[in-house]
Amino acid sequence: MVQAAATLVWWLVIAGPQGGMVVMPNPFDSRDACQAAITEYQKNQPPKDWVLQCVPTADQTFAD
Repeated sequence: MVQAAATLVWWLVIAGPQGGMVVMPNPFDSRDACQAAITEYQKNQPPKDWVLQCVPTADQTFAD
């Protein structure tokens, strides 16, 4: 069972159909902080088919 779970996690993170998923370990305090992180990341020229967006956590909403 542990090996199957480890294989699934590896597939999701490393070898998934979209090149894996990336999840930030900590939520951002505001939309501005999230947007700043995306802007900084885009300076590294991520793959063109990647979509970066800010998604609030369940206990947090971003006010525009």
